[in-house]
Parts: sequence; C-alpha cells; structure tokens
Amino acid sequence: MSLGIGPLDLPAHVDEALAVQAVAFGLGPDEVAVRRQIVLRHMTYPGARALGATADGRLVGFVYGMPNDRTHWWSTVVEPYLRARGHEDWLDGSFVITELHVHPAYQNRGVGRSLITTITDSATEPRSILSAIDIESPARGLYRSLGYEDLARQVLFPSAPRPYAVMGAPLPLRRR
Repeated sequence: MSLGIGPLDLPAHVDEALAVQAVAFGLGPDEVAVRRQIVLRHMTYPGARALGATADGRLVGFVYGMPNDRTHWWSTVVEPYLRARGHEDWLDGSFVITELHVHPAYQNRGVGRSLITTITDSATEPRSILSAIDIESPARGLYRSLGYEDLARQVLFPSAPRPYAVMGAPLPLRRR
C-alpha cells in the first residue's frame, strides 16, 4: 500500500470524502446530504484547510479544520459546557479539528495520526480543540495519545443521538 498525505481540495472532492465519512461513521444518505452543505460552507471560512490520505489513488481518509471562531455554530453549542468547567478560554487561540475520518479498512495504520499531526503542525494557534463521541473508542485513545484531554463531557449537540466530549491539546501535538 502506498499511502500519501497531502493538501485536499475538499470542495472538489466532497463526495469522495463524505463517502469515507459515511462508512467510518455510519451515516445514511440524508445525513450525508446535510453534511455536504456544512462542509462546503465550512471551507469558505478564513483559515479553513483540509488534508487527504490516498492509497493507490483513492481517498481513504481526510481531516479538515480552521481557527476557532466563537460565532460558529459548534463553538456556540460547546461554550456553556466549557464555561461550566472553567475551560471557556479554550475557545480562543485554538485550531478546531472539524472532521477526521479514516475508512475502516485503513484504520489502525497511523493514517488518522498522520492527518491530525500534519494539519495541526501548520496551525499558528497555540492549541487545538475537537469533539468526539463520548465513549472509550479508538479515536479517543488516539486523541489522548497526542496530548488531548477532556475539557467537557456529555456535551449534547442538537440532532446528535449520542453525547460528545470536547477535548483540547497544546500544539504541537505530542509525538510517540
């Protein structure tokens, strides 16, 4: 397997990326359609950028993020949870990992680790924040190994069936 990590023109490859996310995250066609509009909107925000992982010419993983902005929807949802735990300051000076997904056939091979460390290595912010489903999962284990710690748990997003954890880490991310 020849794996490459590099810049991804996400608007041009949104359907490929969402196909990976659908398999990795178990999304149906209706959810994919909604997320497509969200991704396309996000990529118009200042500082938004994406990376892709390709294997044999096929997109097998992607990450995208942007400098946090307190006016963005995600930030407004997580703010009260962070404030209640004394971590509201994490909303400033942070690069948000908006989405990180790797096709299940390519998980546990360092793809997600390469994507998140590469995108955050180019961030000018001193720290990074993200949200992940609030269960003990391989994703949460990966984030912890990179230095992310729980800032808030049991965060409820409208329309999300399960609670999330908001995690934060200083940049650059920890290496093995």
